[in-house]
Amino acid sequence: MEGDMRNKIIKRIKVKILEDPGFLGKFATMVGEFGALFGEIKTVHIGKNFKIREMDVYVKDEETFDTIADTIRKMEGVDLIEVKDVVKEYHINGKIKVCSNVEIESMDDLSIVYTPGVAQVCKLIQENPDYAYKFTSINNNVAIATNGTAILGLGDIGAVAGMPVMEGKAVLFRELAGINGIPILINSKDPKVIIQTLKAIAPTFGAIKLEDIKAPECFEIEDTLDRELDIPVVHDDQHGTAVVVLSALLNIAQYTYINLKRVSIGIIGLGAAGMGISKLLKAFGVQEIYGADINENALKMFKKLGGKPADLKTVMEKSKIVIATTGVPGLIKKEMVKPKQVILALSNPDPEITPEDALNAGALYAADGKAINNALGFPGLFRGALNARAKTINNAMKIAAARTIAKFTMDGDLVPNILNKKVHQAVAKAVEEVALKTGVVKYLSIVEEEIEEEL
Repeated sequence: MEGDMRNKIIKRIKVKILEDPGFLGKFATMVGEFGALFGEIKTVHIGKNFKIREMDVYVKDEETFDTIADTIRKMEGVDLIEVKDVVKEYHINGKIKVCSNVEIESMDDLSIVYTPGVAQVCKLIQENPDYAYKFTSINNNVAIATNGTAILGLGDIGAVAGMPVMEGKAVLFRELAGINGIPILINSKDPKVIIQTLKAIAPTFGAIKLEDIKAPECFEIEDTLDRELDIPVVHDDQHGTAVVVLSALLNIAQYTYINLKRVSIGIIGLGAAGMGISKLLKAFGVQEIYGADINENALKMFKKLGGKPADLKTVMEKSKIVIATTGVPGLIKKEMVKPKQVILALSNPDPEITPEDALNAGALYAADGKAINNALGFPGLFRGALNARAKTINNAMKIAAARTIAKFTMDGDLVPNILNKKVHQAVAKAVEEVALKTGVVKYLSIVEEEIEEEL
């Protein structure tokens, strides 16, 4: 149900319901008739012949919720006690804060963590910058940088309006991988300004995660920074999404006995996500990839990457697996679906075709974007890169991440539970191992043993 709740309004209600037969059932049925879903439900008080329950209700819009609330007020045996906008409450004062790793309980403590004691460590780093990897947080800091031009399904809403998303990513970094994710809002659409800004602040970070920057600017920004900086720079809309899509395809291949490397794959929509998916599939070894987009420059770029540009009709006809990332609901019609095709319509909140319609039209397997969440990939991917002190995140590391995610998936599912920390730990370990094997790590002049001797 978690996937179905995305992109909907959430209200937390407190209701008093009589414990006589039928009242709870009638209440639940009424909510369902309005197309709403229940989230968490808990009993907060038990009376003599009633219970007070707190419930999260997911609805498509405010008008629908108002209608549900009015209906509750008219129901026999049910009293609406309270309504809260739980989303707004969670976001008051933001979702993140800076916390200290040490305690200061005396002036002696202060003199150690700050002046005069801190000067000793500053001099060590001045003499050899590699000491910063041991004595500062730099190697555990990741910049989450955006200009707000491609926020979720909202589009160009500006950097500040995108801050809640960046804070959300920071929470996931901390909770799932123990990383300090630090939002960086850049109020510019000029790639050169973004590049120069991030180059200037790069010494603060062990890696940079580009987030929700629209195509084609995102390609230039990522390529330039990854080339000119000695820390990993990853545009998550491209590569985080691609990692999770590949992991889902690995599971689908297992369920359907499809050989991914020899099957024809079509990608509809060659923006950041579509292009990132095509790059990783090529690196994985997929030989035949068709691509469709209304943007001629995108098609030219796709061709340079080894893809076969085509129109929508051709992609649907020639591809065994179709991946759509267009943001256009209903783009794929039932009659376009070929027998035993695999259809991944990944646009949110509304896919290019619903899984139900695709399956009814003859698809062998179908899924939408609710399950393809790049938060399954980026925490472990960055954790592994930071642990290895990698200079970049290469395709081998991304493929290792995808394979690991796929291994943790329960039979029949597309991907594992995003909150399973064992998945992220395993991804980090796999990525770190591949980084070491492929030689993309920094070899510091001061190794751990020397640092220990210094101490």
